Amino acid sequence: MDSPHGASVTAENFGLKGPRGWAFRGLGVDAGPGSLVAIEGPSGSGRTCLLLALTGRMRPTEGHAKVGGLRLPRKMAAVRRIAALGPVPGVSELDPAFTVAEHLRERALLQRRFDGSLRALLRPRAERVATAQERIDAALDAAGLDPDTLPKAGRTSVRDLERLEALRLSIALALIGSPRLLAVDDTDLKLSDAERAEAWELLRSIADNGTTVLAVCSQAPEDAITLRTDSTDDTDGTDGATAETAETAETAETAETTTGESTTEEGTADAFAETGRA
Repeated sequence: MDSPHGASVTAENFGLKGPRGWAFRGLGVDAGPGSLVAIEGPSGSGRTCLLLALTGRMRPTEGHAKVGGLRLPRKMAAVRRIAALGPVPGVSELDPAFTVAEHLRERALLQRRFDGSLRALLRPRAERVATAQERIDAALDAAGLDPDTLPKAGRTSVRDLERLEALRLSIALALIGSPRLLAVDDTDLKLSDAERAEAWELLRSIADNGTTVLAVCSQAPEDAITLRTDSTDDTDGTDGATAETAETAETAETAETTTGESTTEEGTADAFAETGRA
């Protein structure tokens, strides 16, 4: 019998301390593959730091956790390879000047070059393009985003998207890599009640299809496994204070992925060139 696609997430006495105090500490969770896990708390309570720590982007200070059986912090790089970030301010944001189609094409090209085998890279161009389009179509379908319904279809700029549309696009980009764990920050930020319900319905459907979902929010739905981060006197009080640490981890991830692949730097440049990225 095949093992579930989603990654289990467990943690005990999990904590992270920054230069100005504890971002969070003493947290625990036990979520199986395909779970919907909500990280609930007020802004500044360490929600984003916890999200990044559980996806291998930040190094915890105390306690331990496992994601897909990979122990943190020892296996941070391996966890990053199975966990994809949706929108996280300061870490994985959409480019407002880029169009929807450009974002999707760039992500598919980078995915092929970073994660594809040498044999896959040597396949005929028409076959590679078709495979990339299949990845894009599947991710868009899972994220519930139909570019044809946008004002300028795929040529619509990110700056012209509604908040929920931008959220769906960010999730689609993350799903192109078929991650075992999807992490989404500020899930319910600036959404109406109806839009908030749509967002949770989307994340619930992704979890139901086998991908474990971690979602930061101000109010968790009743059916989610909930981790609560509440501000305390010794909390540093800023989710964004450690963005530099997260970006450093992202850079390390790229470096580790490209080690031993002589075509990767050229591939990245090609991806940017093909999508028009300056």
